[in-house]
Amino acid sequence: MTRRPRLTAPLLGVLSFLAAVGPFATDMYLASFTSIARDLGAQPSSVQLTLTAFLLGMGLGQLLLGPLSDQLGRRTVLVPAIGVFALASIAMVFAPNIELFIALRLIQGLSGSAGVVISRAVAVDLSEGPAAIRAISLIAMFVGLGPLLAPPIGGAILILGDWHAVLGVLAGIAVLMFALALLAVPEALPPEARRDAGLRTALAAFRSLLADREFLLLMIVFGLAFGAMMSYISSSPFVGQTILGMPPFVYSLAFGLGAAAMILANLVNARLAGKVPATRMLLLGACLTVTAGIALTAQWLTGTLTAPGFIACAFVLTGGTGLIMSNASALALERAAAARGSGSALLGATQFAFGSIGSPISGAWGEHTALPMSLFVLCCAALALSGAAIAARRAG
Repeated sequence: MTRRPRLTAPLLGVLSFLAAVGPFATDMYLASFTSIARDLGAQPSSVQLTLTAFLLGMGLGQLLLGPLSDQLGRRTVLVPAIGVFALASIAMVFAPNIELFIALRLIQGLSGSAGVVISRAVAVDLSEGPAAIRAISLIAMFVGLGPLLAPPIGGAILILGDWHAVLGVLAGIAVLMFALALLAVPEALPPEARRDAGLRTALAAFRSLLADREFLLLMIVFGLAFGAMMSYISSSPFVGQTILGMPPFVYSLAFGLGAAAMILANLVNARLAGKVPATRMLLLGACLTVTAGIALTAQWLTGTLTAPGFIACAFVLTGGTGLIMSNASALALERAAAARGSGSALLGATQFAFGSIGSPISGAWGEHTALPMSLFVLCCAALALSGAAIAARRAG
């Protein structure tokens, strides 16, 4: 039998960095939305579609690459996919129109999804029980650094250059991700543990997982939480800058404060793993997201929404989302022991499906209202709370 590699701290750091492809590829250019729209002669809704295309690609890519990694091995799929992601990131710097920009974002999502889906699978391949929860929490904590660091970096670059410079830095990060995937990530799935190749095998794995009611419930709660957060993320540039009047750099710093809550939540979650049931932490996170949704909606309807109130709601929302996603994914992947790549793929596809729905709904009424965003956050949070309550009750 092939000797299994160890999940060392450096390897966990590399996996976390690769899993952060989503936040870096979305949050770094959020402050550039208005200048991209102006320079490419595009409507704000078209610029928001660049985010939707990326999320759609991330969802579809995980459905393809997750099962493929169960069949061919983790590293065999990860390295070339991240290579394509790096090439698409470089090409995006030179996109002459919004149509090509959107197409490249779709390619970015399809290829970059490998970093998300395979990193989670590798972490759980090499750990189990409370150790797996801690590993997933620490990966999620590092992913939370993406929203914390990417917007201020993007805002600072805009002061020195333009959106082309922002995308150039993102391309550099993508190249670094490829180098680390190539040099530092070992094969975590030995040949004897791989599934038979073929579409039929992949579909059978999906059917088996979706027939598991516990996995299905956790998957939906996971997706709802991300949908709520992405609705906030996609609308926040227009709410923060257009409605509340924040300058781009100030907005970026304020947005980063919300991401700090996700880091804090996952630090606490990692510390409590094995001491407090994961279902209880899942329920706590859902309660926090509902609180944020109620507060956002009430402030907008009463005309009392201010920048500090918006930032406070973001802090509570992202903290709650962090607890939901870490615990829901760890619990779900524990049940997907025979096909963790496929399980991770279903989690990721659901995550980005809800995210891609939330972005256009939140922007459908234009850039001068926060009501669609607030209501979408509230609805997703309420449904996630219901699902978390069922999961906690079933766990006893």
